[in-house]
Amino acid sequence: MARHFGDSLGMSSPKPYLSYHDIRLDTEDIKALKNDWLTDSAIAFWEEWLEREILPKYPEARIVLLRPVVSHLLMQTTDLKNDAAALPDFRKVTHIFLPISDSRDRWNADSGSHWSLLLVSVIDRVAFHYDSLGGSNFPAAKRAVDRLSWVLGLTLRFHQLDDTPQQENSKDCGVFVCILMRHLLIKRLLNANSNEKVSMSMSGKMIDSRGGRKEMLRIVESLRKEGERRRSASPFAGSSNDPPRVD
Repeated sequence: MARHFGDSLGMSSPKPYLSYHDIRLDTEDIKALKNDWLTDSAIAFWEEWLEREILPKYPEARIVLLRPVVSHLLMQTTDLKNDAAALPDFRKVTHIFLPISDSRDRWNADSGSHWSLLLVSVIDRVAFHYDSLGGSNFPAAKRAVDRLSWVLGLTLRFHQLDDTPQQENSKDCGVFVCILMRHLLIKRLLNANSNEKVSMSMSGKMIDSRGGRKEMLRIVESLRKEGERRRSASPFAGSSNDPPRVD
């Protein structure tokens, strides 16, 4: 039965937990990371971390990790011509990662029941769709590709990766998106041999969703401790209600 990303989370008001550059996580995002559907903020945090910790090691890379809320805007706006101004400048970009939600609520990017991953190779004019629940998000991904084609001014071929690793429950889709994103980014794009043709197939790739959750939580906790250390050492510490911050 379809459920929304926040349905099983508690009804109590969430408390700020970590501020990491442009992303703010609260206690409900952490609960979701432990054993629930990942929120858009949790996925956005992972993208922010990849951009801050991985991409700087490859200064020549021209890769964009589109945040879930921006992907949602791309798919749901009724005024794509004007709202395209809110998108990044893609003119020199080679690849774009987009978390795809099946949400149909224009105003709430966190209202869907399934995440999948879209990787667009602008230089090859092809979009690869990785769905850990069969073809559940095919319509949403196809809509995103059609709209991104218009924004880029290119005709993109849509390729559904039927060999994408499949989740074994109903709530690991967001974790699969994060793990696949990092694998594709590092192994298939950043560390690829420029003299060899790179396969974007995920055939044979095993996804450890439990291990993925633990790793993401370890990163969050490590950053939170660093934020607490910086706050305690600063003579300009903010309010005790503010979460630990790392910039």
